[in-house]
Amino acid sequence: MLPETKVHFCAQDETLQRVYDKAEEKCLQNITDFAGEKVLVEGGGYEKIWLETQPMGGEMYALRNLQIALNNNRMFMRYQREDGRLPGSIACENGRVIPQFNKYQGFCFPFHALNLYYMIGRDADYLNQLKETLIRFDACLWRTRSLREDGLLRSFCVYDTGEDLALRYGDAPCWWTEDTPPEGYQVVPMASMDVTSWSYACRNTLSKIFLLEQQPEIAENWAKKAEEVRFSLKRELWDAQAGALYDRDHAGNRVNVLCHNTLRCMYWGSLDQEMADRFVQRQLLNPSGFNTPFPLPSVAVSDPSFRNAPENNWSGQSEGLTYQRAILALERYGYPELVTALGEKLIAAIAGHGYRFTQQFDPFTGTPSLVHAVTHQPVTPESGEPVQDAYGPTLLAVLEYIAHHYGIDTHLGEVWFSLGSGKPYEYEAAFAGHTCGIFSDGKKAEIRMDRRMLGSFPCGSRIVTDENGNIRRTVRIEGVER
Repeated sequence: MLPETKVHFCAQDETLQRVYDKAEEKCLQNITDFAGEKVLVEGGGYEKIWLETQPMGGEMYALRNLQIALNNNRMFMRYQREDGRLPGSIACENGRVIPQFNKYQGFCFPFHALNLYYMIGRDADYLNQLKETLIRFDACLWRTRSLREDGLLRSFCVYDTGEDLALRYGDAPCWWTEDTPPEGYQVVPMASMDVTSWSYACRNTLSKIFLLEQQPEIAENWAKKAEEVRFSLKRELWDAQAGALYDRDHAGNRVNVLCHNTLRCMYWGSLDQEMADRFVQRQLLNPSGFNTPFPLPSVAVSDPSFRNAPENNWSGQSEGLTYQRAILALERYGYPELVTALGEKLIAAIAGHGYRFTQQFDPFTGTPSLVHAVTHQPVTPESGEPVQDAYGPTLLAVLEYIAHHYGIDTHLGEVWFSLGSGKPYEYEAAFAGHTCGIFSDGKKAEIRMDRRMLGSFPCGSRIVTDENGNIRRTVRIEGVER
């Protein structure tokens, strides 16, 4: 039996409370039955679970429904092919689950699957299943996507990295079912910062798993293999002057589009600290790069390839999925204050435009892009057409930003108590046999675990404890101009 989980947030800030309540309410629309198992689909007109979103989305929903979180991750492990390939998406039609292998569709999986290990009570069988899944998937990547002796892996089609209509892919096919490379295209097979980083994430996570299994020598070997990937990524794709990674086409030429994907690589952990700092300072905080009035466009706004297109298009507008991935990306490299600032921007945009949770936002105004609920083509409010709402990555991003600013989060065996300043609030969460709480007047906050007072602390900080409430460190979470 899984441990009990729950989460409760009560704030005197009426706008913040309403955004939170609306996000929780609309998440319920995305719970779907897949042949007898409840899963959280992507939503907003996307009725499948995709590898680029839903293992992450499930884990972010775990305090609300741990079984759904587990189903969202285990279903990908269950339908892994014998050759190690994971389905890019999983559908359910007429009561039959259908794994789909016509693209990779990203890889937002290893961290979240490992975090669930702690949340479900350190189940050894689950950990072993995850370990075998990652070993087989990493081997599959290098067997099928390593085409040269350069230490890089290739993307074969647009949907491998989930970047619909991205101009940098040129004439690449949307799907590719084969494990042999496509021929005759302008860009693909493309040496990919994303696909290469998937291997880093696999190997880095495997190192952690073998440490948990008390096999330090094997853990060290996987850590070294991960560093080999990082070294190749930096040597082949990193532009130190620009402070960004650039993919290369099949001929080895740089794909000269300054895209946000370096931030994705931070999510997977494949950058070293110096690279991450350079990207944040040179590009992420640059108004002509990615620090637009509503930040995180898919392509730097100064880049010739930028397009402010409102339909499902990764050539310009800011994506809810990017906001979702940015949380782990920035937390990994010591930028919690930026996480706070981004969360405030996202929450304000949603509250200021009718509490609609769309896929994309205009990077200059923060206006949610209105598209048809099924076709995802632009519509106007006056059209009478059904308009996209309840897009899962945006919903879950909002709930996660609130947890990282005003709430409680579990992180690989640690408990993060984030004490946001402002109006009074309470946040309570139950997980892994513990019940934790924050009780804040907006200036100071008490934190508790299992009815035991851990202390009172000034707001604007995060208190990190182990699973038993022993304080490990304090982190500042406010301070960036907002």
